[in-house]
Amino acid sequence: MTTLSEKVTHTLRNWILGGRFLPGQRIEEIPMAEQLCVSRTPIRAALAALANEGLIDYQPKRGYTVRSFDLEDVMAAYQVRSVLEGLACRTAASKGLSDEQVHALQTCLAQGDEILSKMKLLPEDHAPYQAMNAKLHSIFIEAANNPWLKRFTHQTQQIPYASDWFVLWDVEHAIIQHSHEDHHRIVKAVIEKDPYRADILMSEHVYYASVIMKNHYAKLIEKNIN
Repeated sequence: MTTLSEKVTHTLRNWILGGRFLPGQRIEEIPMAEQLCVSRTPIRAALAALANEGLIDYQPKRGYTVRSFDLEDVMAAYQVRSVLEGLACRTAASKGLSDEQVHALQTCLAQGDEILSKMKLLPEDHAPYQAMNAKLHSIFIEAANNPWLKRFTHQTQQIPYASDWFVLWDVEHAIIQHSHEDHHRIVKAVIEKDPYRADILMSEHVYYASVIMKNHYAKLIEKNIN
């Protein structure tokens, strides 16, 4: 059973990885407790857990701040992610998916299709698309059924801007559309048990995400400064 502090930790972790909190930004107990409608106790436990994961830093008198990663760190994480998630798709395609996993992937695709059918990126659709994207990628990791692959992929996901939870939304609709079309191609390859195509498609998909992030990195940092 998930505890309240674990739920809060999960929420704050996804906010950090999704870009809601920017590098160097302070995370204060009282405002977070008010925002999440909880006491300070689970907030304090969550912050300690995230500090232990290396996502935030603690400094006396200043409190907790989101850890900063330079562009080289982020790009390195993407590079490793592309290999690991490509391997996950190749393994999943070789082993085959369960009916439940196929249904879950198709549901993700349908959710993404519905959001993008509006032909514009609405602010209220950002979080649902992030959740869909993260779930779709996680299904492939689970389907590979390799604990080491899962462990190492999780480590690369702990870098802000390099996580599956990070989806740039302040871009052209066509960019996100292209990314979601990748999802369709990857799912098709895995379901059809085409391991090598699945591997290549996922590796290219993650690489494409890294290029988009790199092209907007300066703007993200400027946003943080201002």
